[in-house]
Amino acid sequence: MAWRTEAVFRDDAYLTENEAQVVAINERGGIILDRTIFYATSGGQPGDIGKFVRPDGSDIAIAATVTGETKEEIIHVPAAGAVLPEVGETLKLAIDWPRRYRLMKMHTACHLLSVIYPFPITGAAVSEDDSRVDFDLSEGDYSKEDATTRLMEMVAANYPVFTRWITEDELAANPGLVKSKNVRPPSGTGRIRLVCIGDNATIDSQPCGGTHVAATGEIGQIHIGKIEKKGRENRRFRIRFGAMPA
Repeated sequence: MAWRTEAVFRDDAYLTENEAQVVAINERGGIILDRTIFYATSGGQPGDIGKFVRPDGSDIAIAATVTGETKEEIIHVPAAGAVLPEVGETLKLAIDWPRRYRLMKMHTACHLLSVIYPFPITGAAVSEDDSRVDFDLSEGDYSKEDATTRLMEMVAANYPVFTRWITEDELAANPGLVKSKNVRPPSGTGRIRLVCIGDNATIDSQPCGGTHVAATGEIGQIHIGKIEKKGRENRRFRIRFGAMPA
């Protein structure tokens, strides 16, 4: 049986604490709640870590968050040796906010890079310090210095970042919204979540289930640390925090 967890983070990525009820403990000890602020690993973004606080005040450290049989089933993986809660128990949830916020900034920066280089995306991975976006891109007129300059221009513009929902039929009528070359957004729910950048989505709009900052200015100083050749027509751009080294 697949459970459905209300993904609170989809509507409010800045909510760092909330309460939820345990609905199940799976055969591996994974904790399933009725609702959660913990993002589950998906789309190249790692799942959240943090802790649950039980009614007696004791903590349950959460080492990972993943999806189950479906994307709607979110499983919280406790740290080794943790005492599991009871089904029906109400817990206080607290994510590791500094980590999550860095991931939000990085994920948004990856979206900006896909605006600068509007080529099919062949892969991506978000991390706290070194994220990457792979493009179906052969030799061309680009450099890490130019990419960094253009990224920082978009950061400085402080464009709003927001989400909206469209139907699967609307996506089918606008296939250009999907930037990934090999991966399609999950279907079957009847609707698709878009992450939009700029007033009225004038800068970008693409399907994404991840967490992002509310304005590009929050990203802060970033740079392209390296551009790697990964095949005849594949280039990997690595995004890092901070100013480009001299």
